[in-house]
Amino acid sequence: MLITSRGRRIGGRAVLGVVSTLVLGATGFAWSQLHRLDTSLVTADVIPPSAQVPDTPAGEPLTVAQNILLVGLDSRTKPDGTPLSQNVLDALHAGSGDDGGNTTDTMIVVHVPVGGAAATAISIPRDSYVDIPGYGKHKINSAYSRARADQRGKLAQQGMSGPQLEVAADAAGAKSAIAAVQKLTGLTINHYAAVNLSGFAALSQAVGGVQVCLKAPVNDSFSGANFPAGVQTISGTQALAFVRQRHGLPNGDLDRIARQQAFMSAMAKTVLGSGTFTDPSRLSSLVDALEGSVTLDHGWNLLSFAEQLHGLSSGAIAFGTIPVQSLSLATPADGDAVKVDPAQVKQFVQTQISSPDVSASGGTSDPGTVHPSSSGGAVRPIAETTTPTPPAGTPAQPKMTTASGCVN
Repeated sequence: MLITSRGRRIGGRAVLGVVSTLVLGATGFAWSQLHRLDTSLVTADVIPPSAQVPDTPAGEPLTVAQNILLVGLDSRTKPDGTPLSQNVLDALHAGSGDDGGNTTDTMIVVHVPVGGAAATAISIPRDSYVDIPGYGKHKINSAYSRARADQRGKLAQQGMSGPQLEVAADAAGAKSAIAAVQKLTGLTINHYAAVNLSGFAALSQAVGGVQVCLKAPVNDSFSGANFPAGVQTISGTQALAFVRQRHGLPNGDLDRIARQQAFMSAMAKTVLGSGTFTDPSRLSSLVDALEGSVTLDHGWNLLSFAEQLHGLSSGAIAFGTIPVQSLSLATPADGDAVKVDPAQVKQFVQTQISSPDVSASGGTSDPGTVHPSSSGGAVRPIAETTTPTPPAGTPAQPKMTTASGCVN
């Protein structure tokens, strides 16, 4: 059995995963709620022993840098393999249970350095045309669905069915997605967190909504996004539509990534600044929302990890997007894709996670670790998307500024 019910620990749709996974460093009632999650969250055996990291002794800051893959699944099933109801799918503008799905709608690698007081989140466009181990070159979001479909077919022929079949297939998909991300970025993935469509809507409602800002009004029937221009607070299905829309945006997936990063920035500030972890009612709602929507890797000790991130603040989370060379690369079988240069991506990733502008709270640094800054604090603002200057003729990388915080 590849997936167990060892614990509903912490996570979130990738857009929320970096927030809910990295900021639960609290005590008292918050710890009791984390323990409740730790006893019921669905987990998957998807991280090989060679990539697993040892637990840090209780009370000490993070002693080993870690890389976390957060994915948002365009899935029509719950983590336990049971299907989402049609009325839920309709509310989420997700079509029927047979209408596609099972791709990684969002992929974000979060690097947490030694010390645990900073983090760097790097987004990967879902249509990036990359080498998927075992399948050749395809869009990276299909790494999950291709392996999942293959494993599901094999296990079905062996007589497996129902929820057990779905969770086993999900684990195979997760392993493939991890392998593709590792090959592209050069990083070893130590932890994995995934959340389905319905989970994201519930999580955003649990925190009382998140404030965002749009440069112009949008009305997209595909995602259900219908928003005026300017500052507004969104939650539930509105929040899901906000981070899923790509039709009608000037730069497609790149603008969607900018939206996701804007939402993550605002979500972190909302959670860290509104007393969520000292408010029993709000924290209970957040924990309830996580149940039934999140899958984590089997070896992740959430309680220990959260304690090691005790000093993390919203200002210590930096966001970036891998550099792209074209948004309309013609492929043999996958239609138009996003062209990326793996060597350039690897260099970008190393630059981001080694930036002296982000500090760690103690511990000794190692290759691939964020080094302490002279000021003793993270100086890259949470709302900033950083990318290297692209060659002439390449599409502009999406950026947010702390002055406006508005996105397309």
